[in-house]
Amino acid sequence: MAQLKLILLDFDGTLVDTRYANAAAYIETLAEVGIAITEEEYLARFFGVRCMEFMRMVGITDEEDIKRMRQRKVELYPKYFDSVVLNKPLWDWCMMMRRMGCKVWIVSTGHIDNISHVMQYLKLEDGIDGIISGDEVAHAKPAPDAFLMAMEREGVTPDETIIFEDSDVGIEAAQRSGAPYVRIKL
Repeated sequence: MAQLKLILLDFDGTLVDTRYANAAAYIETLAEVGIAITEEEYLARFFGVRCMEFMRMVGITDEEDIKRMRQRKVELYPKYFDSVVLNKPLWDWCMMMRRMGCKVWIVSTGHIDNISHVMQYLKLEDGIDGIISGDEVAHAKPAPDAFLMAMEREGVTPDETIIFEDSDVGIEAAQRSGAPYVRIKL
């Protein structure tokens, strides 16, 4: 077994429980344009779906409308950060491994602004060596592109990497990357 050099963390649902903050921000955003969804519906059907796909699923198909809705959600999101919860055992383990020389990256389909705002709120910025968001890759999870990009940037192989994920599409992407992985359930 190769020496562990890189830890790749999915963000929403793995490192941080953002379900309720995301639900509330999207519910408020959609309500402003007359679309009603419940928290239960969002959590059951839409949590983890990329914004562009989610908007299409609820009937918003115009690209400019989607961009406006996405921006509005980003604006509203911090209002609900009191419901965000850090996966402290995972974070503590990552920080211990970082002190031993491992690099720690966030690899998420989430929007970089959403990730950055939550990280600032939780004061996590100093513990991360890099972030790859869904906006940086042509093919989102379940494609392994984002994981492979992080490995390439750090100059490591899949055997020198471990991935932490929560979603089925994230697990598929991890498997396709060739790196070992751990499924997280918050």
